[in-house]
Amino acid sequence: MGIEDLLATQGLQLPPPPEPVASYIPVRMIGELAYVSAQVAMVDGKILHPGHLGDPVTLEQGQEAARQCALQALSALKEALGSLDRVRGIVQVLVFVASAPGFTDQPKVANGASDLLVQVFGETGKHARAAVGVAELPLGAPVEVAVLAKVD
Repeated sequence: MGIEDLLATQGLQLPPPPEPVASYIPVRMIGELAYVSAQVAMVDGKILHPGHLGDPVTLEQGQEAARQCALQALSALKEALGSLDRVRGIVQVLVFVASAPGFTDQPKVANGASDLLVQVFGETGKHARAAVGVAELPLGAPVEVAVLAKVD
């Protein structure tokens, strides 16, 4: 079963490939590595759960946003590669979390993206990761996720 079929059986749907909103490209290929530009969670052209984690965005909303970011990253990969079946593994995930003062659950927010990637790719979806709290993110997003994948 291919990755796109697996997504469908799990009730997951890739959003349309993301369009750059500034001076960058969605995916940069260097040898066997695909660098996916950081994604902010968008649904119907709007930021999903805008604001900061801890005030007013809840942990669950942050995890949902991180999951959406990962789906968008997969959509960008599919657009660049032609098929997600070319992905041999997820190498690294960088998660930036817009955090209200005192919010320290950035790793739990990042699990929204990490868990999705493992759900989709299994053992090869396990990756190195950074989960970083920041003051602000583009467009008022609560979470931004970048992915590095090994591809054939």
